[in-house]
Amino acid sequence: MARDSYEVLGVPRDADQSEIQRAYRKLARKLHPDVNKDPGAEDKFKELSEAYDVLSDPDQRKRYDAFGDDFRRVGADVDPEAYRRARAYAGAGAGGGRSAGWGGAGPSGGFQYSGSGDNVDLEDLLGGIFGSRGRGRGGWGPVSGSDHETEVEVTVEEAYTGTRRTLSLRDEDGPRTIDVVIPEGVVDGQRIRLRAQGGQGSGGGEAGDLYLIVRIAAHPRYRVEGRDLHVTLSLAPWEAALGSSLPVETPGGPATVKVPAGTSSHRRLRLKGRGLPNKRGNPGDLFAEVQIKVPKSLSSEERKLFEKLAKVSEFDPRSSP
Repeated sequence: MARDSYEVLGVPRDADQSEIQRAYRKLARKLHPDVNKDPGAEDKFKELSEAYDVLSDPDQRKRYDAFGDDFRRVGADVDPEAYRRARAYAGAGAGGGRSAGWGGAGPSGGFQYSGSGDNVDLEDLLGGIFGSRGRGRGGWGPVSGSDHETEVEVTVEEAYTGTRRTLSLRDEDGPRTIDVVIPEGVVDGQRIRLRAQGGQGSGGGEAGDLYLIVRIAAHPRYRVEGRDLHVTLSLAPWEAALGSSLPVETPGGPATVKVPAGTSSHRRLRLKGRGLPNKRGNPGDLFAEVQIKVPKSLSSEERKLFEKLAKVSEFDPRSSP
């Protein structure tokens, strides 16, 4: 059984969306496989991304709070209270000290569940959950197909703009292909629901759903944390000391980053809103991390200037904050 999504993010059940986002960003920086080389970091990051995907969507979060891990399998018209009663009765029967199982016909002609010494008419108990998919006259009626899931890999650029994929699938009817749209602004670990593209139902039941799990491929320039992007910005010593304005590539096109005078290595310069887009809220940011580089070889004039600077400068990098 999967861990509780609130537990994975380390937030209380009444946390607001900003708390959930802050918790995700903090843990993503710690667990991202590009940063954390622990063998279990990738699985933990996937678990974190799944939990964030559920809780960052208000509709999914509401259903998760009502039905727990079953929220994707329970129909949209299911009454949460009826669902909890059914689970409670089933649990009581399983642990009540007597054998639990399906009994004979009850007063209403429906099958009964026998457990903990009580007979409960399933016509009343489960009718709100299964509806027309439940028992009909002469036996059980239509049964919905199972939900399936598969992974799809996209580049950072495709995650930014959106893309299309043709998937090859195999199910009860044999191989088939479907064309799917990956919307702009997807994040690593996000699940995309394709209605009725899962397992086939029986007895006229609806097909299950197919869930695509998005994976963003490693990129030579960008490191992805949620919707935020990180790049390395290489500076010459004089650009860092004097300040400068430099071009930087983003998935949305070129941008300009302003480097304040006196910038040192590892300083992060933020370009607000230049990360991955977000249809439900604020886009991510792009962070340019400074890396100061010096020339491997110096011309005679460059050497003279550096030697002159060394004589006149009182700067001591080992004692400066």
